[in-house]
Amino acid sequence: MTVKVAINGFGRIGRLVARALLERTDHD
Repeated sequence: MTVKVAINGFGRIGRLVARALLERTDHD
């Protein structure tokens, strides 16, 4: 159930955070 909530909250903010994290790791 937590995963479902996480995916639900992964809409806009989660996507931005994921993108930021991916970009950060990409820069590394």
